[in-house]
Amino acid sequence: MTYPAFIEIDGKRLVWRELVQRRREQLKAAAKAVQPALFELRDDTRPACERTAARRYLEPSLFTLLDAEG
Repeated sequence: MTYPAFIEIDGKRLVWRELVQRRREQLKAAAKAVQPALFELRDDTRPACERTAARRYLEPSLFTLLDAEG
């Protein structure tokens, strides 16, 4: 069985190959789209042990600072 060369959508007769080619072009254009950031990204300058909540819990720096002062 051969596939039809045309497809009918809303009463319009369209060539199937052209329709597939247009869809491929749409997908390529969507893949190239760039979404800008909502805000400026900044580097985290905190020490490595303070960057995540889990690390801050495991290595609390507040108590070590109090112990160092006396």
